[in-house]
Formats: sequence, C-alpha cells, structure tokens
Amino acid sequence: MNKKILVTGGAGYIGSHVVKALGERGYDVLVFDNLSTGRRDLLLHGTLVVGDLSDLDLTDRTIKEYKPDAAIHFAASIVVPESVRDPMKYYRNNTVNTINLVDLLAGNGVHNFVFSSTAAVYGVPSHQVPVEEHTALLPINPYGWTKLMAERVLHDLSRARDDFRYVSLRYFNVAGADPGGRIGQRYPVPTHIITRCLKAAKGELDGLGIYGTDYPTPDGTCIRDYIHVNDLADAHISTLEYLIEGGKSDVFNCGYGHGSSVRDVVRMTKEVTDVDFQVTEEVRRPGDPPYLVADPSKLVRELSWKPRHDDLRYIVETAWNYERKL
Repeated sequence: MNKKILVTGGAGYIGSHVVKALGERGYDVLVFDNLSTGRRDLLLHGTLVVGDLSDLDLTDRTIKEYKPDAAIHFAASIVVPESVRDPMKYYRNNTVNTINLVDLLAGNGVHNFVFSSTAAVYGVPSHQVPVEEHTALLPINPYGWTKLMAERVLHDLSRARDDFRYVSLRYFNVAGADPGGRIGQRYPVPTHIITRCLKAAKGELDGLGIYGTDYPTPDGTCIRDYIHVNDLADAHISTLEYLIEGGKSDVFNCGYGHGSSVRDVVRMTKEVTDVDFQVTEEVRRPGDPPYLVADPSKLVRELSWKPRHDDLRYIVETAWNYERKL
C-alpha cells in the first residue's frame, strides 16, 4: 500500500512543489491548508482539506480519519518585516500551531515529521560561512525566533518520546518554478528578489530597489544561496524516506554551498527577460547579513541528496516561464 502523507500548507509555493513530487512518486497525499496564501490551482496531486491548525477539532478529526504515515509541515507566516510589525500573529501561527499539530500527531500515533524551517534561525553569522548546522542560533527577528522555538519543541518532544522522530530542514533562498510552468510563486505582495525582478521586467513594479551597495562583498551587494524549488522538493522526499526507514531526528541545511549577489540576480534577470528595467540604489535594511550561504554537505552525505538545478540562469528562466503566464 502507498504511504499516506499529510502536508500542511501544501497549497503554497514550496508546499505545492513538494506535493507534486510526492504525487509523481506514488504517495497518497492529503493537503491541509487554510488558503490564506495558498491556492487551489497550485495543487497538481492529492486531496485538499480547507482548515486552520488553530482549529484543533478539525485537525484532530482529519488526522484520525486519514491516518497518515508521516506529516510534512509547511503552514507558516514567512514575511520578516510583517513579523516585526505583528509578532503575535507569527508566534500564534508558527510556534503555537506547530505545537498543536505535533501534539495531535503524536497522540494519534504519527511518528514521522518533516519541519519546514529557515536559515533565519542563524541570524547574522559572524564567523563561519558557509553556515553549518552547528553554527550559533541567534535570530534577529520574530520570524526567526518563532521557527527556532518550534525546532526546540520538536527536539524536546523527540527526546521525551522514543517513537517520535523529526527532521528540520533549514532553507536558504528558495526560487524558481516547475519547469513545465504549471506552478510557481504566487504571493500577492512579492518579497523575494527574483520575483520582484520579474515583476519589474513585466512592468508590474516601478523598477527595483537594491537595499545596500556598500557591503564587504565583491560588488557591494548582499550574497545569498539560491536553491531551486524542485531541488528543495527532492530534499523533502529524501528526508521523508529517511524517516520512514527509521532515521533518527536531525537538522539539515538546504542550499548549494555558494551564492549570487543581488547585482548578479538583476543582471541575470535582465538577460533572461531581455528587459532593461529600472534599478535604484537604496540604503541598507537593518539586519541584512552581507553573506549568507549554506553548507549542505551534511544533507548530501547523510541523505544522498543530489541537486540537479544548481544554476542561476535555470532558476530565473523557470520562474520567468511561470511568471509570464500570470
């Protein structure tokens, strides 16, 4: 019988790509999503239950009726500036709702849990770059703290219960889209740099602002590790299979181990779109680290993860192919 996987937030950007990958591999998928930022039309596989994790009765009933073999948890609020303005929303959704979910899963005998975390738990790494999993965890915004607190809950629960095992995947900068152009990023107010570049190329934004051009990097702009969403989806499949086969609780970084600057992204987007959109130079944003790149060697070594799309042009091209259809 096919394994049954519960995916919370599966109608969102990353979640929908993971649901697609699960469906293509023959998994039975149930998506639980309140559709606050997710979209029905992004679901290419699985069955959708519309609900919120704060609704304990519905969540519990869904788990009892579906009886999943594992759960992958994406449902979260992710906009850093909003987390500063409205921290309680983030603590309720990202931390409290994660507690609600894992408590009900463990109580219903679901022992395998994959958690969507973030490089924001590292804050501004002051020494070791690329960043390894044992780097000091010092978030600089409520978003990062809510994810770190959820990670701590998972760690403590796995120590208290021998039958509960989890993996936390710390994403760096996720980008790109389904190569077939069927699904991609659909946030109402885009905050990701590649999507904002594409919106500027389409004329939907009045140019693009670069925040900080005097960083200690080769071209003065911030450097980030951009990972294609399909490679990230593959990392989730590897993680899921690792847990189902009896793997121990652990944490893994998800990235390529090298980065591209903001100017690199702008230059590549102009080449791919053939649009010379306006770019303005703005002052730095507080808390932006100059250089944030993952060390993914643990994921490669222990889960045999093999990235297939480590190419900035390919990332931008797939995102552009999807963006042009909107």
